Amino acid sequence: MTEAADAVQRFAADLAALGDFPGTLGIAVSGGADSVALLLLAHAAMGGRIRAATVDHRLRPEAAAEALAVTATCAQLGVLHDTLTVEWDKSPTANVQTRARAARYALLGEWAREHRLSAVMTAHHADDQAETLLMRLARGSGVAGLAGARAVARIGALTVLRPLLGWRRSELRTIVDQARIDPADDKSNRDPRFDRVRMREMLAAATWADPLRLAASASHLAAAEEALCFIADRLAEERLTVTGDRLEIDASGLPRELQRRLLVRALTQAGERDLRGPEVERLLDALIAGNTATLGSSRLSGGTPWRLGPCPPHRQHC
Repeated sequence: MTEAADAVQRFAADLAALGDFPGTLGIAVSGGADSVALLLLAHAAMGGRIRAATVDHRLRPEAAAEALAVTATCAQLGVLHDTLTVEWDKSPTANVQTRARAARYALLGEWAREHRLSAVMTAHHADDQAETLLMRLARGSGVAGLAGARAVARIGALTVLRPLLGWRRSELRTIVDQARIDPADDKSNRDPRFDRVRMREMLAAATWADPLRLAASASHLAAAEEALCFIADRLAEERLTVTGDRLEIDASGLPRELQRRLLVRALTQAGERDLRGPEVERLLDALIAGNTATLGSSRLSGGTPWRLGPCPPHRQHC
């Protein structure tokens, strides 16, 4: 068996391990080496069961030409390809990567619905996972953040598959080089202003840090997060009681982390959105101490049980 055939067989097994997704699968292909390798592997393993899309965020002048290059590669392979263009009301100047990601997945979700794709694959790999883990460790993230990208995830109504989380960036580059394809080179991937680039450079220089092992740790944390979510869902069914426009929260006897998750579910049920970690921790400290605190339009009181209700009308958003 050739090395290329080994890679295709390995990819097919990794994809099958994610579950059964019948029909046509989408592939997000930026034109960089990682996503082009995903395109080549999926084409070899799945034949006509794929359709590709490139998102032009209209943030770099090279993006349109990169999308055309992906169109040409797909034409050579016989893969259907679409270019999706972000239409900004005003191009972002702050939180650019976060806003670009949100716009990208929104477009991919619409594209998947239009073409009845059961899921969309992306080319996130082990090095990405390792970089994400280190970035979030530096920010003091909890279990959910440290879990990194999930192999199967829901982003809005879109199912996202990441079959390459066990692959190294160098392996994917080799596949592209063997196919004699010149991938796009996004210079922002070397811009030290971005946290991810600094983490990438640190990993490259750190002989002690194995990206595959760091990615494995992220996978273990993802499993722990799944278990905690399972428990918190059951606790919410048992320990959240609705009385009119008020909620009672029985958090007695629970570890702090489960108290926090129960509180988040109560706040979400009460209509609070965009909850931030420091805000939730502040509320949790107040409730454990038996005090009263507010968030948005909600007022919370400590004691047994905790009570959550609307702020008085004259103190809405207090």
